[in-house]
Amino acid sequence: MLAGIEPDPRGHGTHEQLGLPPCGWPARYGKPCPTCGVTTAASLVVHLSPFRALWTQPFGAATALAGLVLAAFALRALVMKESLVARIALWPLGTLTIVSIAIFLLGWGWTWLRW
Repeated sequence: MLAGIEPDPRGHGTHEQLGLPPCGWPARYGKPCPTCGVTTAASLVVHLSPFRALWTQPFGAATALAGLVLAAFALRALVMKESLVARIALWPLGTLTIVSIAIFLLGWGWTWLRW
């Protein structure tokens, strides 16, 4: 789906191409919402521009890259006839959660600075 949309050059608003309404947060507060730029960054990853994606919204870029890695693990599990759930159960989920929250907050801060 992300391959079929063009990343918005403003660095946010790409989600509107998916039929979603514009974000009301910037209009109300004058600053980006916590997820401003996530769809744009994910679209940039799919369009093979990972560095632009990181610059636009680090959390969006990380989420898209994580999705691609998870897809690769799922394909490997399918080919090897293994349980993807059993493999994921071995991952340090607490650490991954803390790192994800940190990237989310840093990404929001970065977006605020660039706004």
